[in-house]
Amino acid sequence: MLSGKSALVTNVCHFVGISTAHVLQGYGASVRCHDASFSNEEKASAFEALNPGLSALPVSSTTDAVDAVVSDLGGLDIAVINDFYPAVRAPVGVATTEEFRKGLEALMVVPFETASAAARHMKPNKRGKMIFVTSAAPFHGLPNYSMYAAGRGGANAMALSIAKELARDNIQVNAVAPNYVESESYFPPELLADEKALAKMTSKVPLGRLGKPEEVSELIAFLASEKAGFITGQIIPVAGGWA
Repeated sequence: MLSGKSALVTNVCHFVGISTAHVLQGYGASVRCHDASFSNEEKASAFEALNPGLSALPVSSTTDAVDAVVSDLGGLDIAVINDFYPAVRAPVGVATTEEFRKGLEALMVVPFETASAAARHMKPNKRGKMIFVTSAAPFHGLPNYSMYAAGRGGANAMALSIAKELARDNIQVNAVAPNYVESESYFPPELLADEKALAKMTSKVPLGRLGKPEEVSELIAFLASEKAGFITGQIIPVAGGWA
């Protein structure tokens, strides 16, 4: 489905990054992976040893990662903009502006920079796929998590706007918006091992369980394929019916 395609997955060690990199690889894409930790050569080597066939890019920024993929593979067909920032619990009146700015930097500014870099390489070729990994949280709002929901909501709006802008260049831009998906970024193992806590969480999900990272990644792979050539400007929740 993705044979011969070049792909970048950002922040691969977080959220649904590793799962997505493996799924894209399984469909035939050449996948390059970015993570801030890869500036440490030992961590980059350890990642590659644990994930055969995936290449770790030893660069600090996502924009440098885009350029590295183009230099390495001759172009960029698929950009999975998989951004992460902790969902900080802080009620209004307690949350600080400094913390809010940090969240917006990670969840809006960095993905904008990544999309801008990807667009510069995709536009001359008149083709490309961008998939933002955001969150379904803004669909309902989350009490005490306004900073996180605002950052994710901004990314959703950004994806919609960029999609309309780049459609003329045959570049499809969509966002996949998970919630209640197993990931150590948001659900550490000790939390999942707590049966009462898990039951309380899953009671909010109509399907009655947490999602698997692979269920998000399969949707990302579909959106990255030619089968989704007429789909752009969509925010698709993957949340078990919660959104």
